Amino acid sequence: MNVKTILMAAVAAVAMADNATAEPVKVGMITTLSGGGASLGIDTRDGFMLAVGMANNPDLEVIIEDDQRKPDVAVQLADKMIQSDKVDVLTGIVWSNLAMAVVPAATAQGKFYLSTNAAPSQLAGKGCNPNYFAVSYQNDNLHEAAGAYAATAGITKAFIMAPNYPAGKDSLAGFKRFYEGDVVGEVYTQLGQTDYAGEIAQIRASGADGVFIFLPGGMGISFVKQYADSGVGLPLIGPAFSFDQSILQAMGDAALGTLNGANWSPDLDNAANAAFVTAFAEKYDRLPSVYASYGYDTANLLLSAMAKASVADAPAFRAALKAADFASVRGKFAFGPANHPIQDLYVREVVKEGDLYTNKIVGTAMTDRGNPYEGECKM
Repeated sequence: MNVKTILMAAVAAVAMADNATAEPVKVGMITTLSGGGASLGIDTRDGFMLAVGMANNPDLEVIIEDDQRKPDVAVQLADKMIQSDKVDVLTGIVWSNLAMAVVPAATAQGKFYLSTNAAPSQLAGKGCNPNYFAVSYQNDNLHEAAGAYAATAGITKAFIMAPNYPAGKDSLAGFKRFYEGDVVGEVYTQLGQTDYAGEIAQIRASGADGVFIFLPGGMGISFVKQYADSGVGLPLIGPAFSFDQSILQAMGDAALGTLNGANWSPDLDNAANAAFVTAFAEKYDRLPSVYASYGYDTANLLLSAMAKASVADAPAFRAALKAADFASVRGKFAFGPANHPIQDLYVREVVKEGDLYTNKIVGTAMTDRGNPYEGECKM
């Protein structure tokens, strides 16, 4: 069966299943569509809406707003969507500080929140909620994969760096959890920082033999290019966010050969992923990123729940979400006790194919990895 046939079959199956329900669901998507992190939110939106379009379910309505990467704007948008637009489900936030500002209040009002990306430790443990589902991961996971793999990459003395916000702190905690070498430098930068001359000087003087960075979006582009120009030359490793499809073209040759922990890759070998990559490229004329893959999976999770239960029946709808009865682009996918995924984690390498920079899987870092904080969740 070729990819086009798989795609047509997937569209037909989803459409048949989801049109079986007549219960409308209104979704409020709050994501970053402007400023330095816009590419992440745009890919989130486009992946989600690709799945919505393929399903062609008239009972699903999506309202999309730009949070401008500002917590106060995200809160205002969430209040409007809940109070005025009467949404049933919220989704789309990329940044963990925005998620912390929005998710607890939304779930306290009985709304479902399906996270396409941000999954901070505070919401994975003591702050868990039955109506909060992290479809992407728990924030630490992709960094755990990098830490577990670092010794294989020859990094025995690591300099580690991330922005000073919730996901940055989760990032370095995740890396250190499974890293077997010595951490010779640990630095938190400003969120949105673009000049890394000072940090590169610290790396040079640290005695490290490798560098781990979590710098998503424009932060990663700035650092990787400045680092390559510096001539320091130590190997770089990070999570997928630091070397993602949405920013690789801007990094160019400076990113080649770097390794990154991921739970998805465009070359992941399963039928759902082949269909997704083909459909996304045909619709948007670019390869999808991890953010697009999470958006796509989140929409298909929602559609699968709609086919089983009315959103007005919260316990039944919650159970339908928990069942995760959809074909994930990651292959096997299940929710753990605290509504975070149990999934395999990989290591990818940045390569160049023709004129295109992309990632290829080079190894499996961890299998069936779940949420490290679920023991603190009492729901």
